Amino acid sequence: MQEFGSAGSSAVEPAPFDRIAIIGAGAWGTALALTAHRAGRGVTLWAREPQVLDAVAATRRNPFLPVPVDIPLDVVVSGDLESVVRGADLVLMTTPSQHLRAMVGRCAPLMGPAVPVVICSKGVEASSGALMSDVVAEELPGHPLAVLSGPTFAAEVAQDLPTAVTIAASGEGGFSPGHLAARVAVSFASTTFRPYLSDDVIGVEIGGAVKNVIAIACGIAAGRGLGSNARAALITRGLAELTRLGFALGAKPETLSGLAGVGDLVLTCSSEQSRNFSFGKALGEGRTPRQAEDGPVVEGAVNAASVGALSRRLGIDMPICAGVESVLGGASIDDVMAGLMISSLRPESLKAENSLRIAHPALSASDDGLLSA
Repeated sequence: MQEFGSAGSSAVEPAPFDRIAIIGAGAWGTALALTAHRAGRGVTLWAREPQVLDAVAATRRNPFLPVPVDIPLDVVVSGDLESVVRGADLVLMTTPSQHLRAMVGRCAPLMGPAVPVVICSKGVEASSGALMSDVVAEELPGHPLAVLSGPTFAAEVAQDLPTAVTIAASGEGGFSPGHLAARVAVSFASTTFRPYLSDDVIGVEIGGAVKNVIAIACGIAAGRGLGSNARAALITRGLAELTRLGFALGAKPETLSGLAGVGDLVLTCSSEQSRNFSFGKALGEGRTPRQAEDGPVVEGAVNAASVGALSRRLGIDMPICAGVESVLGGASIDDVMAGLMISSLRPESLKAENSLRIAHPALSASDDGLLSA
């Protein structure tokens, strides 16, 4: 497919959104506000926390960002939701996944008719098992939806370091200058922030939801001193679990092997910049990590149970995610890891994995049933 404006293609360029409202002034919301401002957009940013509003008013910096980055004066940061949302022609939701429905409900009467919404929250709703796009569609019928995801540490985006993401929006007949993903892309694109377009909303969402749970598993392995081989195995087999769930819900293979799938998975599982990896590492070291009520949310810890419930409802085998869920429920890390290692032997290919199952030789009759992974 030719790029917009290239030889032989339409001369019409996608129209950017001029005024962007971002709901949630955590590290990611703030980084996206800075990105939109650098791309020439007008930006309003809603903050719930009084300490964020006070810090920005006094220093023009957000304490949720782990690096010092100045927020320009013309990026309006406010605790008044109505003033942030009214008049916006695009709204980004960056609130934690389990609070998304409530926040969308609060924004609904303040938004103009059919204003598009970009979902930047990653997870599965615990109470319903719904993906974030389903939650927003239920609360905002008639509003076009897109999802933005990919391998992104908020601090690096805020520092204007090179980043690539995927923006997905459904649409029939292929991509065109009027496609929502194209319009969102040109609204944020800069010399350091490169969006790619997708029409696979489900695939982009699944990648974002599952990778946080796998990152906790990798952190646990690191904290336990299990080595680089174990982490590589967890990432690779975690991708298999992500892919199984994605395929069951209709995701496309190329999405799961792209930025929002394997790209985000590898990044989140490979650095202590990841809150999920660091949370898991603390568990592996025998510490009890705690999430501050007014601090950043560790989405993998929040979503392990909801991802697990969704996989069980669909009959999808996700032993690593199930193991994380078990550890968070109090199970022994060593027992869970041992169970993963001595589960039945089978083909690696997802297409052939159910064609043969061999009992692991290390699993004695007395251990039978330890894990069914």
